[in-house]
Amino acid sequence: MAPASPAPPAPPPQSPPPAYQALCSHTHLFPGARCRLQGLPHPEAFAADPEPVDVHLRFSDGTAAPADLRTDPATLTVAAHTTAAGTPLDESAWFVKGVTLDRDEVEMTIGARAPSPPPAAAG
Repeated sequence: MAPASPAPPAPPPQSPPPAYQALCSHTHLFPGARCRLQGLPHPEAFAADPEPVDVHLRFSDGTAAPADLRTDPATLTVAAHTTAAGTPLDESAWFVKGVTLDRDEVEMTIGARAPSPPPAAAG
């Protein structure tokens, strides 16, 4: 009887997709606010055809909040967080009014507030 073949090695665990930092121009989001996505591997392609990504928002007061950028329709959902002044903000969803390329960063312009939960996204 031949010895059993060793089992193939297990595939390495998949790491979650990166969360890209976005610097926001104000302490909170509102229609017209802007956030600059940084570190995207292909900013030109992303600006032309955005794809769903996890985002780490950094507001002008130094606070931060995780967020999800989804497409179809372009919607940014922001986790509940507290501003540096101590104002608690509930989870919120915002339509993304525009996405433009500025050098090697992508700037998102926030549109109107989206219904919560946001509309089902196709991805």
